[in-house]
Amino acid sequence: MQKAGLVRHSVARSRFSRRAALRTTSMLGMGALISTHAARVGAVTPVASTPTVNLQGTKLSILQWQHFVPSFDEWFPQFLNEWGTANGVEVALDQINTADIPAAFAAEVSAQQGHDVIEHIASLAQFEESVIDLKDVWTEATSRHGDPSPNCIANSYNPTTDKHYSFVHGFAPDPANYRKSLWETVDKPNGPTTFDELLEGGVRIWEEQGVQLGLGMSQEIDSQMAALTTIWAFGGSIQDENENVVINTPETVAAVEYMKSLFEGCMTEEVFGWNAASNNQLLVAGGASYILNSISAFRSAIVNAPDIATDIFFGTPLVGPAGPERAKAHAHAAFGYLVPSYSQNQDTAKEFMLHLTANYAAATEAGQLYNFPTFASTAPKLQEEGGLLDADLYGADPADKLSVLKTADDWTVNLGWPGPANALAGESQNTFVLSDMMAKAARGDLTPAEAVAEAETRLNEIATSWRTRGLMGGG
Repeated sequence: MQKAGLVRHSVARSRFSRRAALRTTSMLGMGALISTHAARVGAVTPVASTPTVNLQGTKLSILQWQHFVPSFDEWFPQFLNEWGTANGVEVALDQINTADIPAAFAAEVSAQQGHDVIEHIASLAQFEESVIDLKDVWTEATSRHGDPSPNCIANSYNPTTDKHYSFVHGFAPDPANYRKSLWETVDKPNGPTTFDELLEGGVRIWEEQGVQLGLGMSQEIDSQMAALTTIWAFGGSIQDENENVVINTPETVAAVEYMKSLFEGCMTEEVFGWNAASNNQLLVAGGASYILNSISAFRSAIVNAPDIATDIFFGTPLVGPAGPERAKAHAHAAFGYLVPSYSQNQDTAKEFMLHLTANYAAATEAGQLYNFPTFASTAPKLQEEGGLLDADLYGADPADKLSVLKTADDWTVNLGWPGPANALAGESQNTFVLSDMMAKAARGDLTPAEAVAEAETRLNEIATSWRTRGLMGGG
């Protein structure tokens, strides 16, 4: 819905181009600078931040993904508009499907013109050469709000170049979503806690009740995340702490063998053709006993399938053969802002990032607790005893079912862990190396060992490319 003074343009997913971006209409030619008090009493802006530089007469255009919880996209444009009005900044916002962000940004980099800020939900370290260093934003935000969440700062930083290529203002945990009534029938009322329990219980539920598991093995981001958490739990990883490719190990082969067993025992071939919404849709429709996802599917169910929503509960990452210390998950979304080097409004972009950070309590509530803050002090009611995760305001039944997410900082790690969120991690995520590996083994196209060896070859090719350019260590 268009708000007063605001023109929003959603670029068609399949036809995004630089030309289309140039046709995007700006929100509003802002008038004279108004007082910061006006921002403070604005409809959706509880904290008025004072810029350190005069922004009047500048512009700010943002390209970001369409949020998985629609209420956030109702809040954010008004929030941006109020900030622009308060500071005399002409603001523009474009939103597209998150899967299309990397290609859209690549097109702008090729043209050397486009938006001032790009936001994606996973690391885009492969664009490091085309963006500015945001270390000063991290330093300022830390001085104002305290230490950041480790996974957030790790998802923005390249230790090889000592560059903060993005500013991650928040993240969404990636817990288990399971149907309690189904798992009660296999004597797991609190859901599975290990990968062995997932396989055993998932097979029984499928055979006895005809409801499958929902872990994808297709070219989309949720399938990549499912592959990552499984590999980590079995003791594998794509790289070590020193950025050497180490995927071809017995542990990774065992993880791939496990996913093949899971597919054969309690999933259907549809998991090979999913997009990022498919597992959500299956869960909400009552067709999945267990998925890995943020709470967005649950929020959708509250509106569209309340009986299913009441039956959805959450769990922490499963324990695998490598033990509890390897029960990790990548953030389902790590909200990273990048500022291209060709932007003519870099200071304006930085000031908006700091303003959003100061207002993260509002961002968290606008997203119905989907957005967790990078700086915990900015949204204190989220984690406190009896706070928002203990007493959900948006329809959870019981109201404390999200309290399991209080420990999310303990088990959420960066893309590329235990190494950094480097270009290898970013490019392999966006080219679906791991989900392809899982799918080829599960379908029988390759043996698990052959699928892992092929993934190793692909990862080494990516790593060599980035090492040659001085953007990655190891080798």
